[in-house]
Amino acid sequence: MQWFVAKIVYQIITGKGEHNPQFDEQLRLISANTRDEAWKRASEMGLQEQYAFRNQRQELVEWRFISVPEVNGLDNLGDGMELYSRIEEPGDANAYISWMQVKANHLKGQQLLDVRA
Repeated sequence: MQWFVAKIVYQIITGKGEHNPQFDEQLRLISANTRDEAWKRASEMGLQEQYAFRNQRQELVEWRFISVPEVNGLDNLGDGMELYSRIEEPGDANAYISWMQVKANHLKGQQLLDVRA
């Protein structure tokens, strides 16, 4: 097993989403045999850890999983530990989501090439 750091991206939506777009970028430690397996595990974590709650104004606040755009190998650390979290407020939410998905698809494409080599 090897250690990897994966970036998991969530969009934060409050109420009807009529606010500045917000995104939470988290770096997570993943224990896996390959980079592809680490990406799959991080994607599963992202889906499993989506959640929603009601704030003080009774508005629904949602953390929606977007993608895993980055996976990098590491040395020994703890499985699933959150290393970093950052809230993004881009001017264009759709452009941000598209960019994260492009990066994730590029990473996924590289993994397919690695398997074939």
